Amino acid sequence: MTHDLGSLSETIAFLVSIMVLAQACADEGLFDVLGSHMSRLAAGSSTRLLAWSIGLAAAVTAVLSLDATVVLLTPILIAATGVSLHRSHAYASVRIANSGSVLLPVSNLTNLLVFSATGLTFVGFTWAMLPVWIVAVAAEYAVLRWWFRAELRETYEPPTGEPYAIPLFPVAIVVAVLLAIASGTTPWIPALAGAILLGAYALIRRNTTWKDLLEAANLPMAAFVLVWALAVSWLGTTDFGDWFGDAMPSGTGLGALIVIAMISMVAANVVNNLPATLLLLPAATAVGPVAILALLIGVNVGANLTMIGSLANLLWRQSGGKTLSSVREFHVLGFATTPLLVVGCTVVLWAWTSLIW
Repeated sequence: MTHDLGSLSETIAFLVSIMVLAQACADEGLFDVLGSHMSRLAAGSSTRLLAWSIGLAAAVTAVLSLDATVVLLTPILIAATGVSLHRSHAYASVRIANSGSVLLPVSNLTNLLVFSATGLTFVGFTWAMLPVWIVAVAAEYAVLRWWFRAELRETYEPPTGEPYAIPLFPVAIVVAVLLAIASGTTPWIPALAGAILLGAYALIRRNTTWKDLLEAANLPMAAFVLVWALAVSWLGTTDFGDWFGDAMPSGTGLGALIVIAMISMVAANVVNNLPATLLLLPAATAVGPVAILALLIGVNVGANLTMIGSLANLLWRQSGGKTLSSVREFHVLGFATTPLLVVGCTVVLWAWTSLIW
């Protein structure tokens, strides 16, 4: 439990820091400019705009974490067409926030929790998950393009006038944070440094306020996540945890990895993906790094199954998702597609790691 508290504290510190950093990026206009460029490049085609939306969401998720995508990017993607009826772009942010968070150790809090247990370097983790990430993002595009095919036939009026320049200082700070983490620095330290630097920069330029940055930190939510995750971690020491541990396969063949991923998906949608990771990590660690990566597919990609699968899903609802979607539609889409995506991504993981390991 003490180890869990230490790991969770560092993970929550990263979450708070990266959300402040992302808010400062938004206040400096980074996401608005990227959204405007994206809308211009799509040239009035809703289908092309969906592709650009997914690409932008995947990049923001990978670099700034899934929570930044659902909180800060969702309103931009919803408004990108200038109309309020394009549900596909709203769903792009939440679906990619979950499925697209498998790439880097910093893309999701679940990744941070398991990173040290994998024994992989930052580059090694990313290399192992790269094909999985590509397939997950491409599959989500195919799913959304098919599911919302009727509305995607419509066109929109792209922005006119001269495009705004991309603000370079926020980009430089984000790149510096990533490089520091990739070098082996404990992730929350460069994230905190970046949040302080860019936050101070935005405050000096009067592009943000202390209130905005404090709201972005969302300390009550961070405290709740910490307490809930610790409670589920304690459950892992009881018969409840033993049952999940006994259900986990001890091999790394394709069938075993699929079972691990599916059990992880179910657990994530029962207790939420962060505590589910703590619950299942000991059993996966005993099997090896590829089992841990299969667990991540289950708790990340699998979080699209239900609304409680991840904190990002709930934040997405608050950030504009509920204006364009119903809880029923979210779950119908989730149950119709998510299990297949989890299996598909696990097959890719098994095939790729069989080649490189």
